[in-house]
Amino acid sequence: MADQNVPPRRPRDDRGWDGRQHHSADGYGDPSTPAPYGYDSPHPYQGGYPAQADPREQYGDAYAHAGQPAPGPRGPQWVGPEGLGRPAPARPAGAGLPALDDDDDSGRKVGRRKAMVALGGTAAVVAGGAALAMTPQFRGLFGDEAAAAGDATGSTVTDGTAARPSGQQPSTVRTYTEQNESYMGSRAGEALKKNAPTTGRTLSGPAAAAAATKVTVKTVLAKDPILHLARRATFGPTPAVIADIKSQGIDAWIRAQLEPDKIEPSKAELKLSELPSLKLDPQQLRAQRDQLNEQDAQPEREMVDATIARQIWSKRQLFEVMVDFWNDFLHVAADFDGGEAYRNSFDQEVVRKHALGSYPEMLVAANKHPALLIYLNQKDSRKDAINENLARENLELYSVGVDGGYGETDVRQAALLQTGRGLDKDGKYAFKPEQHYVGKVKVLGFTHANDSLDPKKADAAIDAYIAYIALHPSTAKYVAQSLATRFVSDTPPKSLVDRLAKTYTTNNGLIKPVLMALFCSSEFWAGVGQKVRRPMEYLVATYRTLGVSPEASPKHNNGDNKRTPYARGLRQIHDKLRELGHYPMGQPTPDGYPDVYVAWTSAGTMVNGWNEAGEIIAGYRTAFTYTAPEKLVAKPPATAGAYVDALSQRLVGQKLSTREKNLILGVAGVPATAKVDATFNGAITAVARAILASPQHHLR
Repeated sequence: MADQNVPPRRPRDDRGWDGRQHHSADGYGDPSTPAPYGYDSPHPYQGGYPAQADPREQYGDAYAHAGQPAPGPRGPQWVGPEGLGRPAPARPAGAGLPALDDDDDSGRKVGRRKAMVALGGTAAVVAGGAALAMTPQFRGLFGDEAAAAGDATGSTVTDGTAARPSGQQPSTVRTYTEQNESYMGSRAGEALKKNAPTTGRTLSGPAAAAAATKVTVKTVLAKDPILHLARRATFGPTPAVIADIKSQGIDAWIRAQLEPDKIEPSKAELKLSELPSLKLDPQQLRAQRDQLNEQDAQPEREMVDATIARQIWSKRQLFEVMVDFWNDFLHVAADFDGGEAYRNSFDQEVVRKHALGSYPEMLVAANKHPALLIYLNQKDSRKDAINENLARENLELYSVGVDGGYGETDVRQAALLQTGRGLDKDGKYAFKPEQHYVGKVKVLGFTHANDSLDPKKADAAIDAYIAYIALHPSTAKYVAQSLATRFVSDTPPKSLVDRLAKTYTTNNGLIKPVLMALFCSSEFWAGVGQKVRRPMEYLVATYRTLGVSPEASPKHNNGDNKRTPYARGLRQIHDKLRELGHYPMGQPTPDGYPDVYVAWTSAGTMVNGWNEAGEIIAGYRTAFTYTAPEKLVAKPPATAGAYVDALSQRLVGQKLSTREKNLILGVAGVPATAKVDATFNGAITAVARAILASPQHHLR
């Protein structure tokens, strides 16, 4: 009997979640002493999290995998314009980032702090009209001025019970979808639920669905379907993306995005050849580690650098959005002991290879990849010493979900079946029959005799089980719920989730049909303004809308002949995202980052993002080329009010409300009728940054 084949329950081995993070706190430059890249020294952290950084401070809401208590909001607590006491970068003489104060350099009272609070407060508390009020920490930065915004960030549960995700604390939940639901059990979540679309239907095509759908939710965003598509299917609209959608039409643009191999690489993607470790396989990385150390190259970090570059500059935007989605769903952290050699290979051979293909094939490939086998300790599991980590996460995180119908016996049966998978002496995947348990197993509805030590047959039995759970009805719902949360709303309608799950099942786990069903749904087009950008999404969208170019500025002084300006510039963005607590593949635990706004309500992160936007506008990161802020609008109007209208149209795709425009004019200290030059009489950087602090830029 299957139930008799249950090994003694062992304490969970969390070693696979350790990570050597080589963390650099300097968001404005490269690490002064980069950690060497190597494998032979013993890993310094035995269990739990890396010793040099408490993820409860960096990431917030760490989950129960390591038994940590629930901490405060994600991201750092802001302590000054540069964040966390870091010194300001060198500035050109006479230049400077406008601080969040009430005076300009001439001593005029311009109400900058009040205006930024009002604008940013709106961005923080309004998602399509639903109150998501500022945190107490944020109000504390600015005194009582922000108090009128209200407070919807309390942890009081407004629905659910301990048996339901929305009735649980975020620290006690397990799956990617369930952690999102747990956050939505707050008052802020309730406010979002009241404003989200509740039902819908499928139409003949995306364009037909867009034309037939009336947006009825409250939102500050323009109810423009082209802008809506660009916000959701890319990392941020640009003039080029909007022009492409208009010229090709919605249907043709989506079809083209679903065929990324046919889209030419951008200049920035071609420049990724400047990252020396990116093109090397794990064995080459091992063989060339001394040379890579001489170049200050860190393979697991260069992979993240490359991901950021693609998010900003790739023309294959929907593909990159899906890569990010799967990196949260089928999550393997970049920073783990072994990530140096294997994480880039996992990115290429598992996530990117199958991001728009078949999820069952992706999950099967993942379960044979050294990165996952090391990360979750499967290489250490053998028939006489079972390690349950991967077996458990295959069920809880990567397929059916914690409420998908399995029990502890299923976990242990799966762990028995998966024994034998490991690595050979060269670090490649190998099946080791001498370590494989033989005997009948039963997991959920899957049964197998598992009676052979023949490597091909035993390996095939495990593949069959992985494919089975990847096509389980609970997995279909889990994937559908997660996709709907990513693309539609933090509280997606059940009607849409059910239809997407049916499409997933009908198409045997193929992703393109599910995405097409999503874009053909009225719920997608009705969800304008119902998603808020997470910190990484905000920063990437800022680079995109400002038209930053990957070529070095003429002002750039490399000062480092080991790496190119492009490589250095990408690392600077990467380090800033680490400071914000959100970067590609950055979650240390296997659950991936949450995908709902209330998980990211951090005053420090928000203000840090605004200040970074100012850095970009001013062009202080000279590793890239920037459009001067006074040239963002081709022909700037001569009056302040008209100039704000033109600049907001350029940066966020629409004009702002009269109230918001007046607040921005307050940042510059001029009335709408005032005559201004192209530099907005010297205030153009402050004005552009204020527009990028508006809800129109925070919402996607």
